[in-house]
Parts: sequence; C-alpha cells; structure tokens
Amino acid sequence: MTSETTPERAPTGRRPGLPARETPAREVGPALDDRAVLALARRVVDLAADKKASDIVLIGVAELTTLADYLVICSGGSERQLGAIADGIVEGLKDDGFPPIGREGLPGAHWVLLDFGAVIVHVFAPPERDYYQLEKLWSDAPTLLRVQ
Repeated sequence: MTSETTPERAPTGRRPGLPARETPAREVGPALDDRAVLALARRVVDLAADKKASDIVLIGVAELTTLADYLVICSGGSERQLGAIADGIVEGLKDDGFPPIGREGLPGAHWVLLDFGAVIVHVFAPPERDYYQLEKLWSDAPTLLRVQ
C-alpha cells in the first residue's frame, strides 16, 4: 500500500484553526478576488450613505470566520428609512450584477439583514443596534471604515 499525501496550502494569514481559503467567502455573481470583494463592501457603504444611513461601519471579519469577509452595519431613524436603506442597497447591487442571496428581518421589526455572500449587511434602528452590539461581538476584527 502506498500512502497518499495532500499538498500543503500556502499560509493565508488567517487565525489558526480556520481553514485556508484562496477565494472570498461564498461568491455571488461573478467570481471576485479580495480587492473586488472590498470594493463591493465599499459600494454597500456608499449606497447606505446615499439613503442617509447613520453610523455606518465596515468591519473586516475574514481572519475570524469563514461566514463572510466583511460586515457592514448601519442605522436608520425610522421604519421607512430602514426599508429605504435596505432597498437602496439591494437595488444598487442588483444593478451591478450582485443580487442578494437572502434577506431577513423587516423594517417593522427594526432590523434588516442582507446577505451578499462575502459581504453581510445589518441595518438597525438605534435601540436594536445597541441591544445586539455587533461591533462589540466582532471587536477582534479591524474596523476598516466608519462614517458618522
């Protein structure tokens, strides 16, 4: 019997214990490299800002989880604004060729989650954002951008 060995993968700089990954988290639309995924996350930030979202935060979580590469967290002041922010992001990215994988929550529940694969977007009303404290939960991840 011969033993087969698997080739070792080059280190990726990910936290020990997480699998090495050569491509971004779950790809959506065209295949994206790391730079393009960051551009997609920044596009989400721009679309949220266009709808007057407040306290927009872009967090890089690729080194901590295989769930996604980036989280965008933002707030809206009313149910109508929460819906407008979420709809604006979805429509803007659809126009760019990136439809969402999923959408959870409702403006009436004061939170909406948009899943774009490598980028996950959380749109909260301020009390719910304070309650869930996602920035604190992901405090080991670098904050790449904050728009007040």
